[in-house]
Amino acid sequence: MSRMPGLALPANLTTFLARQRAQADKLRAQHGVEPTSWYRITNSADEAEVMLYDEIGGWWGATADDFIRDLRAISAPKVRVRVNSPGGSVFEGVAIANAIRGLSADVTIQVDGIAASIASVIAMAGDRVVMMPNTTLMIHDASGVCMGNAADMAEMEELLDLISDNIADAYAARAGGTRDEWRARMRAETWYLPEDAVDAGLADEVVPTPARPGQEPDAEPDMRKQFDLTAYGYTGPRRDEPKAEAEQPESVTLTFTIGDAISEQLLAVLRKEAARREQAPPVEAMASDLVAEVTPVEPAPEEPASVPEPEAPAAEPVDEWAAVVARLVTPQPDPWAALVARFTHSTSAASSATDAA
Repeated sequence: MSRMPGLALPANLTTFLARQRAQADKLRAQHGVEPTSWYRITNSADEAEVMLYDEIGGWWGATADDFIRDLRAISAPKVRVRVNSPGGSVFEGVAIANAIRGLSADVTIQVDGIAASIASVIAMAGDRVVMMPNTTLMIHDASGVCMGNAADMAEMEELLDLISDNIADAYAARAGGTRDEWRARMRAETWYLPEDAVDAGLADEVVPTPARPGQEPDAEPDMRKQFDLTAYGYTGPRRDEPKAEAEQPESVTLTFTIGDAISEQLLAVLRKEAARREQAPPVEAMASDLVAEVTPVEPAPEEPASVPEPEAPAAEPVDEWAAVVARLVTPQPDPWAALVARFTHSTSAASSATDAA
């Protein structure tokens, strides 16, 4: 019986990486260049740089022994581990993650491309995890290869569940949650973009896209600046004086004299007419005069008794108040209309004379 557990890569990704590696090895052989290592460590006084840019461990002929030995030689107070790996051997990856945790330096894990499978577990070993723009982090259940009978297959199933539970605990220790919650995400083979990884708690920060050469990091695009209303004196809505809900507009009174609107000549005529109307007798006096002028109607004389005639119908009594009202409602000559007609006639005559000239 032979069992080889690990975190297997997706089939399409494995095929792509195999083709890329074969092409790179062929070019190196043509130019006489030795194959490069799957990791590189650059030690410095301030911050050491560690690059993990390949598959991890055993199955692909690269073990963690040399990496851990070189890692222990770092003396810088800060270490930046740059990851671009699709994963690999689960046991080699766990050994690398524990070696990173054992460093006394402040460790920042920086995902440069992809941190998938066991490489995502290595990322959890940093004090801080940052995602570069457009990077990806992937988690899934452990898988492996087994040759043997049914009992061997059953033992392999138990081993893979044990390994997957162990990996789920690493995600839970970093991001919170329970083992079962992370196992559910691992079974679904969950992929995280930078913002998604931060939201899930697997990463702490998304590094913004670098500014173009010659552009300030916080500079705004030119078109946005053109629509900046502060250039026109706009300071935003006033918040210190809230507007009343039922605010009524103030009433405005316009006052002027009639003398400001007409000519002096017409004003003199109006004053004269007003004075004449003030000297006219009141309506009560006019009504009493009208009542005095009304004469009662005498009944017709009776015929002698010798000649009997049919009696004439008695005349209806005269209603003096109705007579007064009838006289009041009868149109009377309007002196104001006559005065206006005089002005109008004079103006028309003057206009005719002017046209004739």
